[in-house]
Amino acid sequence: MSTPPRTGSGLRCLVAAFGDPGHVFPAVSLARALKGRGHEVLVETWPQWEETVEGAGLRFVSADQYQVFPPPTSGSPGAGQAAVALMPLLEEFRPEVVVNDILTVAPALAAEAYGCAWGTLIPHIYPVQDHGMPFFSVGALPPRTGAGRRFWRFTERALRYGLERGRDDLNAQRALVGLPPTERFHGGTSPDLAMVATYPQLEYPRDWPEGVHVTGPMPFETPFDNIELPPGDDPLVLVAPSTSQDPDNHLVRSALAALGDEPVRVVATTNRVVPSHPIEVPSNAVLVDWLSYSQLMPRSALVICHGGHGTVARALAEGVPVLTCPAAGDMNETAARITWAEVGRSVRWSLTGPRSLNWAVAEVLGEPLYRIRAGQIATWHRQHDGPARGAELVEALVAAG
Repeated sequence: MSTPPRTGSGLRCLVAAFGDPGHVFPAVSLARALKGRGHEVLVETWPQWEETVEGAGLRFVSADQYQVFPPPTSGSPGAGQAAVALMPLLEEFRPEVVVNDILTVAPALAAEAYGCAWGTLIPHIYPVQDHGMPFFSVGALPPRTGAGRRFWRFTERALRYGLERGRDDLNAQRALVGLPPTERFHGGTSPDLAMVATYPQLEYPRDWPEGVHVTGPMPFETPFDNIELPPGDDPLVLVAPSTSQDPDNHLVRSALAALGDEPVRVVATTNRVVPSHPIEVPSNAVLVDWLSYSQLMPRSALVICHGGHGTVARALAEGVPVLTCPAAGDMNETAARITWAEVGRSVRWSLTGPRSLNWAVAEVLGEPLYRIRAGQIATWHRQHDGPARGAELVEALVAAG
């Protein structure tokens, strides 16, 4: 890669993202906002996203994949070695700031070793436990009694052991880059700027650390042709499973079986998870392998999903209630916040099936409160530009020296 001469007063910004869509898309959204403000931006992520990044008008560089958890065994590449491999790019590109995704530790280490400003993008709910509150990913609601708060304070002891192990593992990687040990937990997140790309309505009340800012979501999607919707005027239910979970298409199968005889129209997508055996599609539904959220979300009365933050954020941006069936840790957390914010319901993954989904869909569609609460978030979304706010914070980080 050859670095062109600087033009104007813009910054050189390296934005690095983990390769799952839920991490790449917010990073691309932030990168476009930075470029729109006159900065020179380079996006580093997995090679399969080259066309997407360049199609968004951004420069692309491929990222090496490495193991973070469990810690790499001897001889296996880890974040430290990946950071060392990244240094020539930084020396050539000469960034004033690096923004790492919360799951990409190597760019954070490389930025610290290089000596430039460093911020972190968190494309979901803030994952750091507050004192006396549930820890991230268990999907628990805030305690309502002193006994509940004491219980969660007690669990902090066990969590601290895990945090100490994580810090020790990170310090071993820091040493490979020539960095001193850190006493901080969550050392892959910048202490100076952490951008939490979610809605404040989904965050429990807490004491916010200095440098942490809730920006609002940073949406992005790849262009895709519109699909033909089921005919009629019945409420439209969108079934949008995770791109990284549910290899057996269990959510899609269960939702189609649950709603085939109901007065609704259903659009379901496999999100390119190839079925191992045929999926039965009722007459009031269509099944596609991919679709455009921009087409479907504004028309939907309900979105059924696993609870991936990107899907939830897009639904709430349109004021659409959400029914989640969480299949993994961060999805459990998102599902709990949806219940707490009264913008939808959640069905445990172990209980997800036609009967439970039939009941839950009837509950959400029949209770106006869910759409009212989702509509309030949509109003907030229209008044706040998450990518623009993130770009402002990056600029302020560099200006602060």
